[in-house]
Formats: sequence, C-alpha cells, structure tokens
Amino acid sequence: MNFLNKMERKFGRFAIHNLTKYIIGCYIIGYILVYMQALTGVNLMGYLYLSPYHILHFQIWRLVSWILIPPSSSNILFVVIMLLFYYSLGSSLERTWGAFRYNVYILSGMIFTVIGAFILYFIMGPSSVMYAPAFSTYYINLSIFLAFALSYPDMQVLFMMIIPIKIKWLAWLDAAYILYDLVRGSWAIRTVIIASLLNFIIFFLSTRNFSRISPKEVRRRQQFQKAVHPKMAPGITKHKCAVCGRTENDGDDLEFRFCSKCNGNYEYCQDHLFTHQHIK
Repeated sequence: MNFLNKMERKFGRFAIHNLTKYIIGCYIIGYILVYMQALTGVNLMGYLYLSPYHILHFQIWRLVSWILIPPSSSNILFVVIMLLFYYSLGSSLERTWGAFRYNVYILSGMIFTVIGAFILYFIMGPSSVMYAPAFSTYYINLSIFLAFALSYPDMQVLFMMIIPIKIKWLAWLDAAYILYDLVRGSWAIRTVIIASLLNFIIFFLSTRNFSRISPKEVRRRQQFQKAVHPKMAPGITKHKCAVCGRTENDGDDLEFRFCSKCNGNYEYCQDHLFTHQHIK
C-alpha cells in the first residue's frame, strides 16, 4: 500500500477519471458490432477474442480488442439495467478509492487476464484457442462487484428487482459459484478464473489485517483494555455527590458533574449541581 501511495503521488495526475463510463462505451461499441455481425453474417467477434496464438501471428489488436466484447444477452432491457448497475458500482468505487487506485484495480485486472491467456497458451499450445472466448470482461465486472461488496457489505440492493438483500450475501453466492467452477472445471478454466480475478485477490489480501489474530496482537489488545478500563475494587465508586453523598450505585439515571466555580475537585449530582453553595 505504501508503494501504491508513492505511485499515486507521482502518477496520479495521469489517472483516467470516470473510467467506468469508458468501459460502458466499449460495451456499446461491442453491441453495435454484434448487431452488424447478425446483419452481415461475418464473424466480427471472432477477430476480437484474446487469443495469444493469433497475437503472436501479428494480430496485435487482440491485446485490447477483447475489451469490446460485451456481456451476452438477448434482452435489451436487461442489458440497460446491467450497464447502469455496473456504472453505479464502478462510479461509487472510484469516488471511494480515488481515480488513480480505481484505475490500477481495473487495469491490473485486464493485464492479469492477458498474462493468464499467454500462460495457458504456453501450456496448451494452439489448442488454447478454444478457450479464447473465456478471457473476457465478465470477470472484470465480477471483480468490480466483489470489491464493492467488500467495501460496502451492508448496502442493500433489490435482488430480481423485488427482494431487498444485502450485497454481501450476493457476493457470497458469487464466491460459491466461482469455487464450484474452480473445483469442477479443467485447469484451463481455473487459469481463466484465477488470472481474471487476481486483481481482487490481491486487493482482498492487502486490505485484510491478519496481524489482529496473532497471539502477540491479541495479548497486546488485552493489556491495553486492562489499562484503559481498570477494574474497580469492591465498595469504591467513580462518582460521589459532595452534598448528598449519592453515587452511581444509587441509580442508573443519576448524572454527576464537577463545578468550575468551586475551589477543588468537587462533584455534584444533577439535583445539587446548581443549588449548592460554592466552596471558596
């Protein structure tokens, strides 16, 4: 985190503000290409996939063109709702973290996805082309959702547009689904998932204070609590009225204050704070 602070001070002015807006713009271009593909019958999307095999054969544009591939859906209303939802999540994270940190989070997710695709290619060779469509912005969007749930776990959303539910429970549901894919999927699918979500994994580990569960830290907190809240000996009270002698043990509703006009530390209950004779 100190390294990120230094980077922000040095390069923060180059951060792209409203980055989510540009991501949504890429999706809109992608949907236009999908529509054109349906009209012309030309497989336009096939030229956008993140395929290291084709990249090494001089189709360099694939390093970035895969970002244009939008989430698949045939329902235009669902697409609009989904884009607005992710725009809201991304904008909220950018306001919370700042533009530079949000840029680092999103761009690192994209870089890790590209690295994961090349790792899979070097392991499987040209046959890895069949997994190229799996390297998409689907997990980039999921990483935004998971990061938002980690930052605002108790925020409520309308599940299925009807049921109010805390966003952390939806995140746990997604986590269970991801874990299922990791266990049941092939090593190729595992590579896709881990590479695409590596930015969230790093973010999660960097924001967890694991030292709090160490025995040394637990003992330090216990000693601090004893020093701040020492146990009172039996029969000794913290407050006592200088007029009537009542203490906090005589009633939970009693309040005690010191008088600034008396010479010395004289404390009075609420019944005698304004009626006592000042001690000079």
